[in-house]
Amino acid sequence: MILTAIDNHSHIGCNFLSQILIMIGDVTRKQDVQKALHGADCVFHLASYGMFGKEMLQFGRVDDVNINGTCHVLEACVEHGVKRLVYVSTYNVVFGGKEIINGNETLPYFPLDDYVDPYSRKQMKKNGNLYTCAIRPAAIYGPGEERHLPRIINLLKLGLLPFKIGEERVKSDWVYIDNLVLALILASMGLLDDIPQREGRPIAAGQPYFLSDGSPVNSFEFLRPLLQSLEYDLPKRSLAVSHALVLGRIFQLVYTILYPWLNRWWLSQPLMLPTEVHEVGVTHYFSFLKAKEELGYVPMVSPQEGMATTISYFQERKMRSLDGPTIYTWMFSVIGMTLLFIAAYWPTFGPVSLLRGFCLFFFRSMWVMRMAFILATAAHIGEAMYARHLAKKWIL
Repeated sequence: MILTAIDNHSHIGCNFLSQILIMIGDVTRKQDVQKALHGADCVFHLASYGMFGKEMLQFGRVDDVNINGTCHVLEACVEHGVKRLVYVSTYNVVFGGKEIINGNETLPYFPLDDYVDPYSRKQMKKNGNLYTCAIRPAAIYGPGEERHLPRIINLLKLGLLPFKIGEERVKSDWVYIDNLVLALILASMGLLDDIPQREGRPIAAGQPYFLSDGSPVNSFEFLRPLLQSLEYDLPKRSLAVSHALVLGRIFQLVYTILYPWLNRWWLSQPLMLPTEVHEVGVTHYFSFLKAKEELGYVPMVSPQEGMATTISYFQERKMRSLDGPTIYTWMFSVIGMTLLFIAAYWPTFGPVSLLRGFCLFFFRSMWVMRMAFILATAAHIGEAMYARHLAKKWIL
């Protein structure tokens, strides 16, 4: 059996490269998808864009990947006679910010996310040999997770997470990566049409399935062991969802204005967006009973075991990196050095005279003030060079 993976990254870490054919490509390019799916018997469609942060506001790219890319996958499956397609969806097809407790697959689609399904049904009518199902996983965690957990860790590292969102009673689902992989394999088996005593229409064909570890929990409490193991503390203060939504809409407005520069490296991620506020501040969890009864899914890794493995991964990752100062330390340093430079070297006019008078109260003379600026600049440069040396040493 040959496994083919298509990805748009040139460096893919994998311990089983001898058993997997890696193809560098883009799901938005039809020819790449056609090439990757040639000769396939079962396709797992995991490609997506717009799950968090700046990605959510890149509307053109979101549509290109999530809609056009999915169309390319469906068309390639039909043309190549692929029999099975497992599509990885999301809780958000039914969740739009209103509380859901122990929801199931009978819930109606959230209107804004109804765009993919009509095309899927059209393709099902077009080729009766293509059986599809949709897996709707909860928030995914585990070793190698690069979307949610590193972002939260970086915010804490920089001191940019001053509060939690919502009440402590708010709960949501998580799913460990190994449990999700198990569910995907079971779903692919549920699309087989030649199983003894179950010939005909596969049990999973045309069906959605919610997937989780089965232990709804407050997201901040769920992450607490991981963050404490990395020597970061969760904020003690909480912000009401209504107030967080106002803040999220402000960030959304600002970053929408900055739309042309959203994929530039120098533009940091927004602190929060309205959708992210709903995800952590409003209770929403679902039953995986349907997946259990029809696919035989039972989580093989408990949340405690999954978190322990995740902690080990991120602890090892932290050992290979160096923590820098918080954003407040950076701001204090940059603003302080700028004001000292203005007081020491700018000509006297307006507010500069007041600033210079304040600085002279401490330094007593212009010569001492200028020497202080020169020595402080040299110290910062030396500190930066030493940090760079340590970083290179750790990397090597």
